[in-house]
Amino acid sequence: MKQLSLSEKQESLEVLNYQIRACKRCSLSVTRKHALVGEGDVDARIMFVALSPGVKEDSQNRMFVGPSGQVFNKLLHAAGIDRELVFMTNLVKCLLPKNRKPKMDEIESCSQFLDEEISIIHPEIIVPLGYYATRTVLTKFHADQLASGKSFTEINGKLLLLDDKKIFPLSHPAALLYNPSFEPETIKKYKELKTFLYGNLKTRDKLG
Repeated sequence: MKQLSLSEKQESLEVLNYQIRACKRCSLSVTRKHALVGEGDVDARIMFVALSPGVKEDSQNRMFVGPSGQVFNKLLHAAGIDRELVFMTNLVKCLLPKNRKPKMDEIESCSQFLDEEISIIHPEIIVPLGYYATRTVLTKFHADQLASGKSFTEINGKLLLLDDKKIFPLSHPAALLYNPSFEPETIKKYKELKTFLYGNLKTRDKLG
């Protein structure tokens, strides 16, 4: 598929976002306040894929505005990455009640939306945040290492080269709310992410 122009991306996202907001494919549509659409630069070179909206995100209808968002902003700032120049979205578009784990039908219901977002934005690097986002993104590119014996810890912070895409799995920012001692190592990984865009590319793992 050819890369879209800026105006084509904006128009395509408007259509897709309307579909997301109106979605009733699973039971989460009953408990949510909003089906949260992606947010950021439609010409972004980096796309972050989180798991799902938190309570504040669901209430305010914005990406990363709760406690995890504060950590996310701090990590981006430490790495010199401008939040306005990245694109952020969720694997599951609706709030998961009581922050429970997602069910397979909920992931599958939203899967097409994520496919279309990736196709429209056409980022150079996809950064799935946490286990579920990473497993889903790798499966989309036929490289589900998590299903073939490797744990998330083993591929966290490793650059994976898949066809024309670079996948860089990272822990979800929420992890630092519970384990703040991991912050220095996490900042280091975010700084690495920036070097992948602007030179000094160090391939960690090549698949396919």
